Amino acid sequence: MSTDKLQALQAAAATAWRFALPLIEISTTRSRGQMNGSQMNVFGHMRRLADHRARAVTTPNNDTFYSTAQVDLSHGPVTVSLPPTGDRYLSLQLMDAYTNSFAILGTRTTGNGGGTYTLVGPTEAAEGGQVVRCPTNHVWALARILVDGPHDVEAAKAVQQGISMQGPAVETPGPFAHRGAGWQDYFASAAQLMKLNPPMVMDQAEVDLMAPLGLDDFRSERFSAEEVVAIEAGVAEAKAASKRGGLSGAGFIKGWSYPSGRLGDFGQDYALRAAVAVSGLAALPPIEAMYMRAQGDLPGALFEGLRNWVLHFPADALPPVKSFWSLSLYEATDEGQFYFTANPINRYAIGDRTEGLAHNADGSLDIWIGHAEPEGARATNWLPAPEGPFALFLRAYLPKPELLDGGYHFPAVRLVD
Repeated sequence: MSTDKLQALQAAAATAWRFALPLIEISTTRSRGQMNGSQMNVFGHMRRLADHRARAVTTPNNDTFYSTAQVDLSHGPVTVSLPPTGDRYLSLQLMDAYTNSFAILGTRTTGNGGGTYTLVGPTEAAEGGQVVRCPTNHVWALARILVDGPHDVEAAKAVQQGISMQGPAVETPGPFAHRGAGWQDYFASAAQLMKLNPPMVMDQAEVDLMAPLGLDDFRSERFSAEEVVAIEAGVAEAKAASKRGGLSGAGFIKGWSYPSGRLGDFGQDYALRAAVAVSGLAALPPIEAMYMRAQGDLPGALFEGLRNWVLHFPADALPPVKSFWSLSLYEATDEGQFYFTANPINRYAIGDRTEGLAHNADGSLDIWIGHAEPEGARATNWLPAPEGPFALFLRAYLPKPELLDGGYHFPAVRLVD
């Protein structure tokens, strides 16, 4: 085969691996749920806050209960009911099979009065009522219900119980390959998933680049030895790229990265979409929640756990939000994913709702971060870290305009002398 054709095949493999990664990651999440007894078109409720044992989704939060449902609209519409929530924050994120958040129901958009909504597939007829048209037949519905601390758990559960789904009984699709599978299984699954959830018209130019792989009728055995080398090189290239960017954005400004405006609704930014599928699957769009990452002293923006750090907010520069904010600490995996780490006080995040959070006399706020518990009054505002490297993410729910438009910047996390 000519050099040009081998290069085109390598590019096709890299493009296809990256393009299909969100499909693969959602199918993996769906399979995990099935192993735990979840059914399609039925909400499963997670009735405890995520801790160091939570490994189902990367970068989980410790602020909300989750309710999740994998939806198949190929057999007809599905209805979703949300309860009244009073002053409590609730969002129901609806993601297509490619992880785009095409709709969010709840506090910001539909209000806290509850309601019933009908989800219909891309070709389904729909009449009257509160209808949400979905771009793909497979949809991931993910609800977040604010828990205002230990005293609020039972009340939050009562609200969560009011989230329900009604739809036809369908089988879970699959099984499909996972991200670490060999290219043969990965692309075979990608081909199946793309048939179940056809790409958008706006993706056609990207799909055309995949043509040398023959995903319309994928047969791995048809490739020669030199073609296999080209495919494997393309896959390796895409895997490496997927570990870069993601929730960390394009760079750091005064010690923090800020999310891309395309986060959660990626359009044709396939590189960002793939990176977020690895490092922040199901991240909300910035208008709903902003995810900022602090810049550490180690490669990969990680912090050294055996050193001590402080985040100081002046009294007039606390995070500008309409709902709530929290600072979460995670250990990092070799694949660029983030999970909570075990600690002696079972504190995984700290924020404006943390019980006993102490402000300084002038109204400013210090958060103390490190492996060793700080002495005296500082222990009240301690966010424990592991001995090894860790990452810091700050979430701001319902950010105010000054945060959305870049007028507000977070103070840098500083090393404590």
